Amino acid sequence: MTESLPLVTFIITTYNLPDEYLRTCIKHVLHLTLTPKEREVIVVDDGSALSCVEELGEYIDDIIYIRQANQGLSVARNTGLRMARGKYVQFVDGDDYLVRTPYDHCLDIVRYHQPDMVVFDHTRQPQAETPIGFTGPMTGSSYMRNHNIKGSACSYIFRRAVLGSLRFTPGTVIEDEEFTAQLILRAETLYITEAKAYYYRQREGSLVNDTSAEHSDRRLADTLAVIYRLQEKADRLPENEKVALRRRVAQLSMDYLYNTIRLSHSYTRLMEAINQLRNRNLFPLPDKQYTRKYTYFRRMTQSAIGRRILVWTIR
Repeated sequence: MTESLPLVTFIITTYNLPDEYLRTCIKHVLHLTLTPKEREVIVVDDGSALSCVEELGEYIDDIIYIRQANQGLSVARNTGLRMARGKYVQFVDGDDYLVRTPYDHCLDIVRYHQPDMVVFDHTRQPQAETPIGFTGPMTGSSYMRNHNIKGSACSYIFRRAVLGSLRFTPGTVIEDEEFTAQLILRAETLYITEAKAYYYRQREGSLVNDTSAEHSDRRLADTLAVIYRLQEKADRLPENEKVALRRRVAQLSMDYLYNTIRLSHSYTRLMEAINQLRNRNLFPLPDKQYTRKYTYFRRMTQSAIGRRILVWTIR
């Protein structure tokens, strides 16, 4: 008799997190409207100083716990993907959690429409209202051509089969941006809901909140490398996918310049960043009206006085 596969594999990554955060994360997954046979929970410990397995005693029969040498978030998620058996996959960072009612709404879309992907929203509030509406289906390329996507790999549930050979790039601190854009392009049926299904916890000491000069410089360098790689991929795609990915490249290029200003407050650093983009024909930014912010920022970067105003005003 063939063993039935889980509907969803939840890949939870952890590294030196407080035990109560990880327990809360697991508890919220187990309280969703999924039977034990419908879910698979993989916890990947990326080399924490102390193993958390003893602290997870009450949940140990409900999870697969993997402990590996510290190699970064990309490798930890790739480890989870290698082990996953579920028809769908959901990433969760161990210090965050899924909000039950809104996420169950996303699961309903999965059950009744069987899409390649459902994109949802996040919240910083422990409780969130659940909109009953959703939009779709649409192709991933259509979605990217008409929306600024959220880069976070935790902001959607996706069909594992659409992955193919796609994996996270090791050694980068912005692994989500490169992975998410490529994954969305692979989706043939995508739904969008405004359900705030993912609780994002602001935590001191997390990489997201690291404001050190070393981390800021690395984040900018990694962003530029991702922009270059996505640009190269876009040039090899069919027209619809090319237009979609070029929009994402333009948005990331704007973000790269904006963050260069925000982190350095230096006109010289801004000009260095502009020249790096110009050398790859990525500046001036494309003359598109993607959003009001994009249109304004593009216009301001066109002149020396506009660039100086940005340096003076962005904090």
